[in-house]
Amino acid sequence: MHEAVPGHHLQIALQQELDDLPGFRRFVGYTGFSTAYIEGWALYAERLGLEVGFYQEPSSDFGRLSYEMWRACRLVVDTGIHALGWSRQQAIDFMAENTCSTYLNITNEVDRYIAWPGQALAYKIGELKIRELRARAEEQLGSSFDRREFHEVILSSGPLPLDLLEQSVNSWLSEQN
Repeated sequence: MHEAVPGHHLQIALQQELDDLPGFRRFVGYTGFSTAYIEGWALYAERLGLEVGFYQEPSSDFGRLSYEMWRACRLVVDTGIHALGWSRQQAIDFMAENTCSTYLNITNEVDRYIAWPGQALAYKIGELKIRELRARAEEQLGSSFDRREFHEVILSSGPLPLDLLEQSVNSWLSEQN
């Protein structure tokens, strides 16, 4: 759900069909301002599986929950490295103690967090913003809230800085009343 549909594959395919966007916004994947949007959408998309009933048994939800734990630990590690002065080994040890990933994957990922400050945090910030916007829309629209319309608003302008995404959703909500 994160990498394919409704995640990255859907979001990027729709983005590339937006003829009114300049090429750098249609075809460039990861720019500084769009990481929170792109990865936030993919994390948000993962949770849609819960809504549509993909995880009927706790065991079928284990993979999603494992990744949710991984991402929570990434927030600690990214902050630990860049704000608290953790060593590479401290970060590796923390991930090894608190996730179910392999040591090789942990070391590769910790090296990524060292080299790309804030990238791991951007995922969660983007997801939280999209969930906040959805909650606002659900509250404001009540029973007329349509999940598909909301997703259309989120995806129809391509990657946006989160403040512009919020403006887009607010405009849509104003038109609904």
